[in-house]
Amino acid sequence: MEKTRPRGNTYTLWGGALSLYTGKVRSYLIKAGVPYREYYTAHPEYRARVLPIVRLGVAPILETPDGQTVQDTTDIIECLEARHPATSMIPATPIQRAVAWLINAFGSDGLLQASMHYRWSYAVEQSPWLLDEFGRFSSTAGREQRHAAASNFMSKMNAMLPPLGVTPDTGPAIEASHRALLSILDDHFLAHPYLLGGRPSIADFGLMAALFGHLGRDPVPAHLMKLTAANVYRWTERMNLAGSFDPEFPDTPDEYAPDDGIPATLEPMLRHIFQDWGPELMASAAHYNEWVRANPDLPAGSPPSLTPTRRLVHPMLGSVSYAYRGVEMSRHCAPQSLWHFDKSAQLARRFEGAALTRWRELLERTGGAEVMAIRLARPMKRQDYLLVLA
Repeated sequence: MEKTRPRGNTYTLWGGALSLYTGKVRSYLIKAGVPYREYYTAHPEYRARVLPIVRLGVAPILETPDGQTVQDTTDIIECLEARHPATSMIPATPIQRAVAWLINAFGSDGLLQASMHYRWSYAVEQSPWLLDEFGRFSSTAGREQRHAAASNFMSKMNAMLPPLGVTPDTGPAIEASHRALLSILDDHFLAHPYLLGGRPSIADFGLMAALFGHLGRDPVPAHLMKLTAANVYRWTERMNLAGSFDPEFPDTPDEYAPDDGIPATLEPMLRHIFQDWGPELMASAAHYNEWVRANPDLPAGSPPSLTPTRRLVHPMLGSVSYAYRGVEMSRHCAPQSLWHFDKSAQLARRFEGAALTRWRELLERTGGAEVMAIRLARPMKRQDYLLVLA
């Protein structure tokens, strides 16, 4: 009997403690009270049974009790939202919903650069930790075999830094941005248990991807977080505890801010997103739109990639350059980031009446009008576990 298959109403999560995106889904499962068992991809049943379905060596993957296999954190959470509507953690009101999806996009993709920088630019300082972490992720054998498997895997990861724009020249700017974000969030989590008030949302889960799996566990960035942003570190702990109640906030109801409001302490974070992630989004959107116009006959289902015959979790469309905290950032154009961002932008384009007025006022205060005006020349969707043109 295959031990890892879902049993009863219990889901199977394929992931790992070190996995950036598994941290996002795991936190959702815990907060939603959805029963699950987590297995590492080193388990032989992953390769024998799950990998042939998804055809991508990736985590997380969720198996549902009725036999569905779901990959990608957004697909997984939307699947769970549909199956467990009573515990929904996607806001129903318009402005909170758009803001939540924007922060989810930033956490899922906008912080990938900082996550990879702190993990791999400090690989020597963190070597014992990384060997053990990647060892248990890669093998079920003893320590020596695990470390050998980890070394093989880790040697490939450093090659990912230049495509993300992580170089010795850009490292200080990436770190300055991350420290600024920690300071902003520390002020917010001093006053609120979650981003939108007393209940976690898709915004919190998006941030958990980077701020737990990499930046809250790896020794160097975790040390920085603990010493300079203790309230953020406490939030990462809170996000892995069942339920919404926290004794630090005994009088905070399990609700989002009233009247579709955005906490005042969250506005500096929105300003940070527009200032530090906005240039990448605008450069990537311009590059993507140019590529779409140059390839008008591509059928629906085509991957937005320069290597369309390869199955890629994160396809690339060449390089973009833009100004970033006083340096020139050059990195690959990531359609995945645009797809995530566009979920928020599409919601915002539907605003009318009072919601539209309040949204415009929020963008005026946070400097986000230009970024939120981004329009993709062709929408994207997920199909057969890949990002494709709609």
